Amino acid sequence: MPTAKLDESLEMYYEDDDYTDPWRDPETVVLHHGNAKSSRLWYAWVPLLARQYRVVRLDARGFGRSSLPPEGYEWSLSNFSTDLLRLLDKLGLEKIHLIGETVGGTISLQFAHEHPDRLHSLTVCTSPYRFAGVATYQDYYRLVQDEGVAAWAKKTGERRIDPSTDPAHHQWYIDQMSQTSQRVVLETLAYLATQDLSGILPSIQTPTLILVAENSAGNTPDRTQGMASLLTNSTLVEIPGTSGYVQHSAPDQCVTAWREFIGKLSHK
Repeated sequence: MPTAKLDESLEMYYEDDDYTDPWRDPETVVLHHGNAKSSRLWYAWVPLLARQYRVVRLDARGFGRSSLPPEGYEWSLSNFSTDLLRLLDKLGLEKIHLIGETVGGTISLQFAHEHPDRLHSLTVCTSPYRFAGVATYQDYYRLVQDEGVAAWAKKTGERRIDPSTDPAHHQWYIDQMSQTSQRVVLETLAYLATQDLSGILPSIQTPTLILVAENSAGNTPDRTQGMASLLTNSTLVEIPGTSGYVQHSAPDQCVTAWREFIGKLSHK
């Protein structure tokens, strides 16, 4: 089981897939999951990328197969960013393409602000940048507190996966989220509800792709166009005819859009 000991309380689990030609030195794509999730949620992206890129998927602190932090741990976007930086250093990765989904994208924005020299590009998928003052996150907290992580995952499932897709996909997604510690979800939701990245986004100059489903509940003018307007070096792509969290509902289309974005960067 691949793990990296990054500090006294964190043994980070990660997956490292590289099916490129062995004589090549490929660039690396790092995939960062969101809240109450793990590296498993990126399963469909790996075969689409790993023939051309080295693909690293991590389980963030407190999630998946990584260490559960002690009670009283100080959650912060900056601490998540530092965990990622330490993993890159441990793996000898000087510069990467970073792709984050939902809160993993929020963490990736923080990383781009703090460590721009470590990025070729940044991609955020269905990711919020402003939590403070948004009642949804407080509602999520109460739901998890009263009914648990599984109930939260189930009752909000149609936001994540296109309702018309295989019911087994929905149940698998719920099962994955339900493995997360209730304490961790409550602590991270409480912290995130205070955060607003509006002030740092204009300083991020890393070429950034913003991916969202055309018909997603999260595709609001503030969340998508608002982010794009603050990120001056960004490209917003709405995947047509899709709903839910586009990175899970339409992974093939997302990777196609990402390849087109990277292709344009390489020709600049």
